[in-house]
Amino acid sequence: MALETDYIVIGSGVAGLRASIELAASGARVTVLTKDKASESNTEYAQGGVAVVLSDDDNAELHEEDTLIAGAGLCDPQAVETLVEDGTKYIKQLIEWGIEFDREGGKLAFTQEAAHSRRRILHAHGDSTGKEIVRALIARARQEKGIVLMPFANTESLIVRDGRCVGVRFLDPILRAPREIFGRAVILCTGGAGQLYLHTTNPPVATGDGMAMAYFAGAEIADLEFVQFHPTALSVENAPRFLLSEAMRGEGGILRNKFGARFMGDYDERLELAPRDIVSRSIVAEMRKTGTREVFLDMTALDEEFLKERFPKIYETCRFYNLNIAKDMLPVSPASHYCMGGVRTDLHGRTTVEGLYAAGEVSCTGVHGANRLASNSLLEGLVFGARSGQAALTDNSEFKIQDSKFNTQNGESENESLKTKIPNPKSEEISTAVKKRVKRVMWERVGILRDKDSLKRALREFEQISEAKLSTSSRNFVTLAKLVATAALWREESRGGHFRTDFPAKDEQFRVHSVQKLGAPISSSAQVNFDVRKANEAQK
Repeated sequence: MALETDYIVIGSGVAGLRASIELAASGARVTVLTKDKASESNTEYAQGGVAVVLSDDDNAELHEEDTLIAGAGLCDPQAVETLVEDGTKYIKQLIEWGIEFDREGGKLAFTQEAAHSRRRILHAHGDSTGKEIVRALIARARQEKGIVLMPFANTESLIVRDGRCVGVRFLDPILRAPREIFGRAVILCTGGAGQLYLHTTNPPVATGDGMAMAYFAGAEIADLEFVQFHPTALSVENAPRFLLSEAMRGEGGILRNKFGARFMGDYDERLELAPRDIVSRSIVAEMRKTGTREVFLDMTALDEEFLKERFPKIYETCRFYNLNIAKDMLPVSPASHYCMGGVRTDLHGRTTVEGLYAAGEVSCTGVHGANRLASNSLLEGLVFGARSGQAALTDNSEFKIQDSKFNTQNGESENESLKTKIPNPKSEEISTAVKKRVKRVMWERVGILRDKDSLKRALREFEQISEAKLSTSSRNFVTLAKLVATAALWREESRGGHFRTDFPAKDEQFRVHSVQKLGAPISSSAQVNFDVRKANEAQK
């Protein structure tokens, strides 16, 4: 039997939790589906902090300018203005809700990060900012009686009826069988897709399902070619790529090659504080030049007690691998970290499918352009999570939920369509093998440095994989990989997080956004954000 609620939120990171709180405050029933425990998301792993204009020597114009510069000409100025101005309001609200940002002498402590012109980064417990934000938001969400958190509920697809998203198909965590839930609207807050790559700082849940599900539901996807690779992931054999925060370079960390020489001066005058894409490519170039698989982050000029207090989680993690961040050179190399592209939305989280909203890393609002400015991601999730919740309420308050036993995407009855999708061990083995292959191809052919031949070879391989009988999760995974590679092949220039060795310069004719939609060839748009409601009316 299908379930029913007022609003469905998929994901429990900063965007999902903030959207849920906004919805429930109106008295609505909100069901939050998440594939792992409620606190497991990219948000929880965010070390660097959250950028916000609150210090005396800062202002909104400076933060906007820094964001626009990092975005390499593809940021939407209105989206950036919304982020910065609303961000201050919502961070103050978080403080009122009890979040514990680090302080010095009773005042908020602001730190510096790459490409920021001011010290405007707030941290919590040194390098556990995301975890603290999730804690505070979950505590606030539990005060709302209308919110039901459903962990370990893996969403498989969106249910679309007459061009409108009316529900979600998911794996029931108790029955271990597919079920359907219907509501007035669905808000995607599923995070990014770092797991598309062999090496990533993202947790296992960041598989990009939300983007793929939205694509299959008919939503437009924008700017997927822009993938940010974090320059400094811990590179230790048989260890996960643990993120060594941007803030470590902000506090004075130096990058050195295998000979101990500082090398960033050979690539950019901003040295270690250059934007992430430049630092990542510089590291790759240096590794190739010296014939190594890593470079080193040197923090030894800083006091150990300071480092222990400033980066407690990093300090302890490195200790586990027999590294002292105050005394040892830390082996690092780039890893996939953040998706600038995603489901195309307006400034209120509306997608091009009625009833479907998106916020956070799964979305493309135009805030990040071609390259995200450090520590803007938590702020984006907070701001646009709230805004999508507000829009979902306003747009759908009169919509009547009409449960049905028919799935209009494939015309099968609920029982018939669901009973074929119950997972079995053999299909899970195939799924694991498929994802491993995709991850390696993405890393080798659609990674930090790209070219036409490699991208075409990747697409041919993805097409071959797609011909096999795949599970829903595998189909989503391969489809998203194809979309990223297609966009990367289409953009014959280098800009932000996208670098083509065969087109190494920016090209003004590509100062547009890539747009992909099911059943249509890739196209371009002068802007990401537009009046979605007018567009939907025009389509009707």
